[in-house]
Amino acid sequence: MTSKQTEGNSTTFYPELKRYLTEAITRFEVIPNDRKGELAKVADYVRERLSKSEPAKLTFICTHNSRRSHLSQIWAQVAAEYYGLEGVETFSGGTEATAFNPRAVAAMQRCGLKIVADDPTATNPRYSVTTSDSSTPQVCFSKAYSDPPNPSKGYCAVMTCSQADDACPVVMGCDLRMPIRYEDPKVADDTELEAQRYDERSAQICSEMLYMMSLA
Repeated sequence: MTSKQTEGNSTTFYPELKRYLTEAITRFEVIPNDRKGELAKVADYVRERLSKSEPAKLTFICTHNSRRSHLSQIWAQVAAEYYGLEGVETFSGGTEATAFNPRAVAAMQRCGLKIVADDPTATNPRYSVTTSDSSTPQVCFSKAYSDPPNPSKGYCAVMTCSQADDACPVVMGCDLRMPIRYEDPKVADDTELEAQRYDERSAQICSEMLYMMSLA
C-alpha cells in the first residue's frame, strides 16, 4: 500500500500551517514499520466507511483527555481536510475529564493553527481550532470518551496512552479498537525542555496522522 504525497483541500490553510504540514510529510519515511501497520488499519477503517458513504468516526482516548488525545484528534481532522477526505469526524475523550492542557494548546498554536478559548479562566475551557479563516472550527474540550458529543457506536477507538489502553480492554460501541500509543510530553512539564518535548510530540502525531489519512 502506498501513500499519496499530494495535498488535497489545503489551499486555504494558514500559510504557516501549510508549511508545517509540508515538512511533516517529509518525515513519513522515519515512521517505524510496525507503527505504519497500526496506522494502516485505522486508514482501512476510514476508507471502508467512506466507500459506503458513511461517516468515518475516530475517537482518540487517553486517561485525562488533556494532551495526546487532543493532539491526535486535531491532527487527524487536519490531515483529513488536507487530503480532501469528506466524511471524517474526529473526537477525543478520557477515562476521566480534566482540561485541554495549555502547554499542548501552545504547541498546536506554534504549528500555525488558530486556537481560541471561549473563556480562558474556565476550569475546562472550550477551544475553537481552525485551519483557515473559512474553515469550520473544531471545538475541543476535555470529556470522558463516552460523553457527548463523542459517538456511542459506529466508531474506531484509538488508544493513545498505555494507561487508558490497559484500563479499557473493551470500549463499548466501537467497531475497531486500535492501540497507537504516544509518550506523554507531561514528563517535561516545568523544565527547560517543556516546549521542545511538546513540539516533538505534536510533530510526531502530525506526521503519523497525515500518513494515516494519506492511505485512506
